Amino acid sequence: MIEVKNLTFSYRKDKQALHGLNFTVEDGEIFGFLGPNGSGKSTTQKILTGILKEYDGIVSLFGKDLRRAHTQDFFQKIGVLFEFPYLYANLSALDNLHYFSSFYPKERLRDAEELLDELEFKRDFLRKPVSSYSKGMRQRVSMARALISNPKLLFLDEPTSGLDPTGAVLFRRIIENERRKGTTVFVTTHNMLDADLLCDRVAFISNGNIVALDTPKNLKEQNSNRSIVVDYLYQGRRKEQTIQAPELKSGIHFPYDELISIHSQEPTLEDIFIQYAGRRLS
Repeated sequence: MIEVKNLTFSYRKDKQALHGLNFTVEDGEIFGFLGPNGSGKSTTQKILTGILKEYDGIVSLFGKDLRRAHTQDFFQKIGVLFEFPYLYANLSALDNLHYFSSFYPKERLRDAEELLDELEFKRDFLRKPVSSYSKGMRQRVSMARALISNPKLLFLDEPTSGLDPTGAVLFRRIIENERRKGTTVFVTTHNMLDADLLCDRVAFISNGNIVALDTPKNLKEQNSNRSIVVDYLYQGRRKEQTIQAPELKSGIHFPYDELISIHSQEPTLEDIFIQYAGRRLS
């Protein structure tokens, strides 16, 4: 679906933002592109969506070189959720969606009201201007805009930004539903929970370089110290011991009356990013 070879980009001669990126995204995959602000992740997405054009290297989408694929039909297959909502503030949610729908063939379109219902948008605000919406409500309309044309390839920039925990769970469920339909999803974010729960594979980008690329599970296993923390009761007192995972093969070697919990101490994705890149994501 996406193939990137030796991608470089400079905003000016003395400021190279991307340093020879190489990666692929498979059909139907949810691919996470993770990094802190200023790492190059948004620049990469702008290149992949055709916004930035003066790059070096090869970028192909749908098996076509992006430089030679600037046709209406090509971009009608792509949906984009920008980090900051691009909506007309004086129009309502429905008016915005009906306007953006006019750029696509009618047979590709989803019903705007049904889509907003799926996104749990407050019906009382359907015909009120966007300027009266909260950030979370604007994010819902922006997601509806990205999905309105049933895209084959979906770019999401910080998709759960501005949402409360319930809204974030809803958005993750909707993204999973899109993938089940066969949609390929490219997610740029510094939200490690989103990446861990959603993505088949993740790439860590730091200072314009990809420093790691694998599944979240593999990255955590490869960087784990394989420690296990055991909470237990013994002679009326609660205690805790840390043991190495292989020790469990021979059973628990210390006395206890009741086991309360057993937790693996695998690192989080943010812990792993710090190991590779030397700085935090936020």
